[in-house]
Amino acid sequence: MAFPAPIWLAVQEELLGSIEPEEDYGSRSCFDGFTDEALFETFHLSRPCIAFITEAVRVRLKSAAFKRSPLPADVMLMAALNYYAHGLFTPAVQQKVPPVSLTAALSAVSGVIAGMSDVFISFPLTVEARSRTASKIQELCGISDVLGVLAPAHFKIRASPYDKPSFKSFINVMGYTSVVSQFICDCEGNILSVEKCCVGSTFEQELWDSSFKGREVEEDLHGAFWFIGGKGYKLSKHVLTPVSEPMSIREVRFNEAHAKMDKVMQKMLCSMKTRFRCLQQLGFAEETSLNKKSNIIKACSVLHNIAKKFSVPLPPAAGKEELPYPGKPYSAPMEINHEALRARQELIDRNFPNC
Repeated sequence: MAFPAPIWLAVQEELLGSIEPEEDYGSRSCFDGFTDEALFETFHLSRPCIAFITEAVRVRLKSAAFKRSPLPADVMLMAALNYYAHGLFTPAVQQKVPPVSLTAALSAVSGVIAGMSDVFISFPLTVEARSRTASKIQELCGISDVLGVLAPAHFKIRASPYDKPSFKSFINVMGYTSVVSQFICDCEGNILSVEKCCVGSTFEQELWDSSFKGREVEEDLHGAFWFIGGKGYKLSKHVLTPVSEPMSIREVRFNEAHAKMDKVMQKMLCSMKTRFRCLQQLGFAEETSLNKKSNIIKACSVLHNIAKKFSVPLPPAAGKEELPYPGKPYSAPMEINHEALRARQELIDRNFPNC
């Protein structure tokens, strides 16, 4: 992520410095009643991490829209974090929060944390940040001038088969119903960008073409850098796809390096779904209700980046590991970009000389 530790500390100081004590419960928090072990089991986060999140969320929940809520901010957050961790509200939390307030708390907190993405999901915007990010990627895989890995992330949902047109639109290439969001991450698994929430049948190239980040990148607003993309994307001056039929050792080595970076994205998404098990099954969805799913996905993305900064370990994996998404290329051949082909070949020749 583009934020180094000093900036995160400055953000924390700004958040903490602007907080007034809650009249309802003073300096105590509902999380104080959990042991460290129970806290991690219930929320999949550590106490220092939760304390940081609580202060950040409390500031934002003090808007007029939430002042009428009978629940303190930390109680609302407790309900949401519990749902993110398990995909449901566990008995330990249900005993502390009125049942009628659980869903409302989840919706409110998800919207607030999703709104924190401009602070905690940080794309490298300065020359120094871009150079630092690209340098780390080159150290890992050997490909220069790459800012991140681009991929669609699919999250399972339940869609009604009785609404056949809508149901079909949610079926992805793996054969299950899902919603899909566009992710970019760096070589350390920090999320740099998350956008969109579309039905699972959406092509990843469509996501990229219609996304804010995609338009910025293709219009050269972020400089002459590449993004690693799978076979569902078309090769462009900024999206670097693998060589479909490698004819030389150089191209084979390039594809191996490309796959190494692709695995970083796979590992990041697997980590997210392990810590935030709600992402393994997002419940029922209709095309008109994707914003709520989007808020949960983006909120978990924010929390993923914060958890990494606090070095919070992952909980034990539950269930079968999900197979990586293979990509959904267009059925019709994509237009060949000869300029991009030449640029990719020059990159390969420069980074992978013959041994």
